[in-house]
Amino acid sequence: MNWTAIKSIYVFEMTRFFRTFLQSLISPVLSTSLYFVVFGAAIGSRINEVEGVSYAAFIVPGLIMLSVMTQGISNGSFGIYFPKFIGTIYELLSAPVNFLEIVLGYVGAAATKAMFIGTIILITAFFFVDLQILHPGAMVLFLVLTCVSFSLFGFIIGIWAKNFEQLQLVPLLIVTPLVFLGGSFYSISMLPPVWQAISMFNPVVYLISGFRWAFFGIADVPIGISLLAIAAFTTLCLLVIGWIFRTGWRIRE
Repeated sequence: MNWTAIKSIYVFEMTRFFRTFLQSLISPVLSTSLYFVVFGAAIGSRINEVEGVSYAAFIVPGLIMLSVMTQGISNGSFGIYFPKFIGTIYELLSAPVNFLEIVLGYVGAAATKAMFIGTIILITAFFFVDLQILHPGAMVLFLVLTCVSFSLFGFIIGIWAKNFEQLQLVPLLIVTPLVFLGGSFYSISMLPPVWQAISMFNPVVYLISGFRWAFFGIADVPIGISLLAIAAFTTLCLLVIGWIFRTGWRIRE
């Protein structure tokens, strides 16, 4: 394993992130604050509790998941797309670095950025609501797995995309709607039976449900199934990336 190559890619990506540190910091804090004002104060005043938890606290895991998923995809996709765009990807491919080391460098940096943003949002939430985390170990586990899996997914999108418009297509038109419809701001049990059954086909439901369980001990889906779902998604992304580097699809074109 070429740890020097992994470190070089990782440090380069993190340096680019910290060059825009204030922008990266202020944006999630402002967005989270607005969500709490709109959903927590305005809507929360009409909804006292959801399954024994105040509505303002209930939406915190959903807000963190929304930001972590979008940030993981965004950072993972742009990290590999930019070398493709300017042509430096060929220098990387001709270097004595295998695909696993490339993935570890880019995806590791993207996941770190997403975790950083998720942590900032969690800290911000404590200023708005009285929040307790019943299972901190499970919370960290779900956060790490989500950051890694969606950074891998973003890496795939970055390889697939041929322009900047395609780079934003999947996050805006697919992932964000799935997060909003995946129980971010409500419990699946509040829906009619038909829509509850339909919601089970949304993979994001399992991630948000497991993450919310770590906070409050309540879940729409058994915790074991949530862990299996995110493990299956991570494995699928790794298999796709392995196939991409083996065939050179959208890389050596």
